[in-house]
Amino acid sequence: MAIKNITWKSYLPTCFKVKCLPSESRLRVLKQDSIQRLSLADISDPGSPLSASDLSNSVIASNLHIFTLAELKEITNDFSSSNFLGEGGFGPVHKGFIDDKCRPGMEAQPVAVKLLDLDGTQGHREWMTEVVLLGQLRHPHLVKLIGYCCEDEHRLLVYEYMARGNLQNQLFPRYTSSLPWLTRIKIASGAAKGLAFLHGEEKPVIYRDFKTSNILLDSDYTAKLSDFGLAKDGPEGNETHVSTRVMGTHGYAAPEYVMTGHLTTMNDVYSFGVVLLELLTGKRALDKSRPAREQNLVKWARPFLKDPHKLDRIMDPRLEGQYSMEGAKKVASLAFQCLSHNPKSRPTMNNAVKILELVLNLNDIPVSSFVYIAPMECKRKEDDPKAIQYEEINEGKLKGNVNQIHQEKGERKKEKGYYRHMHQPSSRAVYSDTACSV
Repeated sequence: MAIKNITWKSYLPTCFKVKCLPSESRLRVLKQDSIQRLSLADISDPGSPLSASDLSNSVIASNLHIFTLAELKEITNDFSSSNFLGEGGFGPVHKGFIDDKCRPGMEAQPVAVKLLDLDGTQGHREWMTEVVLLGQLRHPHLVKLIGYCCEDEHRLLVYEYMARGNLQNQLFPRYTSSLPWLTRIKIASGAAKGLAFLHGEEKPVIYRDFKTSNILLDSDYTAKLSDFGLAKDGPEGNETHVSTRVMGTHGYAAPEYVMTGHLTTMNDVYSFGVVLLELLTGKRALDKSRPAREQNLVKWARPFLKDPHKLDRIMDPRLEGQYSMEGAKKVASLAFQCLSHNPKSRPTMNNAVKILELVLNLNDIPVSSFVYIAPMECKRKEDDPKAIQYEEINEGKLKGNVNQIHQEKGERKKEKGYYRHMHQPSSRAVYSDTACSV
């Protein structure tokens, strides 16, 4: 007897008008699903007994709102350019606003609406993976999926709105100042907690596309993982890996995965090490505009990570020395382990979380102000008016007479070679880290 394949049309109730009679096998799966999450493997398995009616009665439907296309057009002003937030591999993203006028009892909040680009690199499978996974999993460091829309060929996802966009734009800004040290560590810690949660599931989830553009930030710089279209179930039982087609982003994928297609949670750990390296150096994982030997960040910078005396050569100069030296060493050591060519030598994400939490609590960040360097002369000549003038200025500084200092400083700049200028050494620059709430 021929077995009828179950297509995407049978999974979500609003996509297609499908009615399936419950069978004994389907009821067994539904009963199991109330305790254990639906496996991502069930999505693409043509022999899966799941149907639209099963899914509509599962935990997925109870956690998500099902929107119409007309509703999403209304809340985004017909996907107007003024509401455009950005575009990724899935498609364009627009900002919208929902409240109880849209649905009774719905919390008033801004949202991000992602529309599948039918000509893009992702499609049905990635859209379904997001719905099934984020419809079941909830965590402070995973972006919240509020609902979805499935009408005809249209596939849309509705997420909570993240005010500060993604880490890539914050870490590599074109015009604004870069992220302070503690903010970077807070983001790394949050992202690590998100990965640790996924890996710690009864059915482990491998994220498979961990990178700066997929780490979203709220107004307090709390990191949340997004874009789960490439996620896969990890190995279970006696399995050592999952064999799959190589997917992800060049520069972030673990070398053993690229070479063999063997996927484990250690692939995510390697990708996390790449992001840690980007946070330390302020450089992108791949950048062809850099000198040839520096274009691949991991190949260039990894050797510096194991030598604390060479670490300052790769630290982001935009930090201006305003970071914990002890913390930088710990993060560099962690990144070095994550980037090991031997997957078994890499730490678990739980261990990474513990290390980053310790770094957050270190208080050895320099807090010195502008430093005034006195002249080298030990003796003052009584008849030298310049020396007398300098002494008076120095005394004025000690008394807090800042206005007098600045006025006299302008005059002294013209006298080259006699005094050293007041300056701000890069290793002791003052930077207020008030943006980070730890």
